[in-house]
Amino acid sequence: MENRINKLFKIQYPIVQAGMVWCSGWRLASAVSNAGGLGLIGSGSMYPEVLREHIQKCQKATQKPFGVNVPLLYPDIDLLMKVIIEEGVKIVFTSAGNPKTWTATLQAEGVTVVHVVSSIKFAKKCEEVGVDAVVAEGFEAGGHNGREETTTFCLLPMIREAISVPLIAAGGVATGRSMLGAMALGADGVQVGSRFAVSEESSAHPNFKQKVVDSQEGDTILTLKELAPVRLIKNKFYETVRNAEALGASREELMAILGKRRSRLGIFEGNLEEGELEIGQISAAINDVLPAGKILINIWEEYVQLKEAFCQKNRI
Repeated sequence: MENRINKLFKIQYPIVQAGMVWCSGWRLASAVSNAGGLGLIGSGSMYPEVLREHIQKCQKATQKPFGVNVPLLYPDIDLLMKVIIEEGVKIVFTSAGNPKTWTATLQAEGVTVVHVVSSIKFAKKCEEVGVDAVVAEGFEAGGHNGREETTTFCLLPMIREAISVPLIAAGGVATGRSMLGAMALGADGVQVGSRFAVSEESSAHPNFKQKVVDSQEGDTILTLKELAPVRLIKNKFYETVRNAEALGASREELMAILGKRRSRLGIFEGNLEEGELEIGQISAAINDVLPAGKILINIWEEYVQLKEAFCQKNRI
């Protein structure tokens, strides 16, 4: 099978592993790419030379395409981009910033550029500046999210009607069933985050992975909207933020509470009370830790089976 995402990235399955901070190192990215999807190294938690090391290790671990995700809200973006270009990375996903800033520069170096959005407005802007594809990320997603709180189910068809470039669905996708729904709504492929965050190859701490497996419906919430909205599991840190917001805390006060390396503390170091535990709503449906390759194949096989069953049932 080949669709626009397969053709654009030269991959077997139209499934992208999200570039998540503290989860998506070279081991996860190479495992997903070797299984036929597109693995992404998450550069948001990396210094430039750390990113270089991960790229080089990923190049040794897989002969298949992989990319790097770059959240534009972090510092030293110019240094990260310099490393990406020097190391010959050919696929970059940008997020949390203006797609115009780096798209042309990267494309001039032969890089395929994809930008993540959470609204129709920014999807249109992406097409205007010439990105190669767009990720439409709904309110359900983990990590940094849009303020609009538009769900994937609503966002996808609206963006599909607004743009013509390849479209990737993100937010709440962790199974073949959800992939089928996303494709029916106009997506050419899907981006999966939370499910891969608790894979065996994820660099997240075992405490964090188990917390995700144990989480139930309603355990996550979008918070810190005055800074950079982020979906996380409710814990002591979240309660501190909620109480501060209820008392009318200023942006500066919230930044002081957040401090530095709060996500590292929770996701990478496994401090489940004081850390920032970023994950999507779909965490309530994740019940085990599996190899990344098996996760990908499980999603794909379920998608194919359900699609065939639907077509037979409706005589399509």
